[in-house]
Amino acid sequence: MVQTSNMHNQPGSSPDIFDVCYEDYDEKVIAASHELPILVDLWADWCMPCLVIAPKLKALMEEYAGRLKLAKLEVDAGENMRLAGKYKVRGFPTVILFIDGEEKARFHGAQPLSFLREFVDEYLDA
Repeated sequence: MVQTSNMHNQPGSSPDIFDVCYEDYDEKVIAASHELPILVDLWADWCMPCLVIAPKLKALMEEYAGRLKLAKLEVDAGENMRLAGKYKVRGFPTVILFIDGEEKARFHGAQPLSFLREFVDEYLDA
């Protein structure tokens, strides 16, 4: 069964995963990334790779509990596409890592959990 972003609103979900929108993005992502690294998942509900990577990102958050957070940005909701434009997103999903208010790295497409671990380890252990 494929799960969407709403998976984290279910009982037993990770406290390190939250929804974000254009209006609260600066506070919840840019400002918050000064405290902990924040991964931003720019996704859409019509995007099959987005649905494929969602449970892998959730598993990553559970493994790295307390070391980073995941902000889920649904690009088709409200003004959110403006953020996809700001960051010149070319495809979905695009996952961007922010540390200290700055983009440190990004990738796009559905990736295996091993790739996700390597991606964050490069910056968490730096």
